[in-house]
Amino acid sequence: MASETNNPHLQKLKHLAQYIGLTLLIVAVWQGFYHLGYLNPVLLPAPSQIALTFWDLIKTGALPRHIGISILRVLEGFGIAAILGLVLGTAIGLSRTLDRWTDLIIQVVKPIPPIAWIPLAILWFGIGEQSKVYIIFLGAFFPIIINTIDGIRQTDHKFVEVARILAVPRFKFVRQVVLPGALPAIMTGLRVGLMVAWMCVVAAELIAASSGIGYLIMDARQLSQSDVVLVGMITIGIIGKLMDSLIKRVENRLIRWKVAFAGN
Repeated sequence: MASETNNPHLQKLKHLAQYIGLTLLIVAVWQGFYHLGYLNPVLLPAPSQIALTFWDLIKTGALPRHIGISILRVLEGFGIAAILGLVLGTAIGLSRTLDRWTDLIIQVVKPIPPIAWIPLAILWFGIGEQSKVYIIFLGAFFPIIINTIDGIRQTDHKFVEVARILAVPRFKFVRQVVLPGALPAIMTGLRVGLMVAWMCVVAAELIAASSGIGYLIMDARQLSQSDVVLVGMITIGIIGKLMDSLIKRVENRLIRWKVAFAGN
């Protein structure tokens, strides 16, 4: 029993089974209900049919093309949001004056859903790529800036007092104490911002789009192709998961000192 516990290969298999076990169970039950005739294939096709549709869309090149276009839009919107969110969030977190100037605007604009900006986006940028990137940018921006501000403000007061006593230069204190301490919150903001950016893809690609995963989903809905709709939804989920894992890996490298409660 002890040898099994210490065997790294068995541990990896156990963790993998725990990771995908519930997903496989749901798929199996779903497929079983389909074979028993409890599901309408038009409304909810079987997992096997979704897999065939997935493969057909890959073979024809349609799915990779839509994926590439959506990824490019997400990266553009998220990239702009990350740069502005980190810069402005850091500045606001470090300056009480700037915080007082911007707090009301941020708190009023933050609750407005990105989809509500679509009419203005069309008026300002037309129906081209800029309007789509703008909607994605709005979705990702606020989680990033809010988490950055909160992370900086949560700097331990003891460190601030010690820095004052020792007369540590402000720039050095910010670079060596404040920003490293705020990194967990900043990385959380980036992960949430990326997730929201993918959620906004469908809304962004409602703007007279002729390509992208959101367009694929909406076009399939109009044609009552529920299998294609589910392929698009699952694709967004998979790509979002892969990107989140990439940011999490970067986070683990940057914040090696972080110790999180993982449960049993």
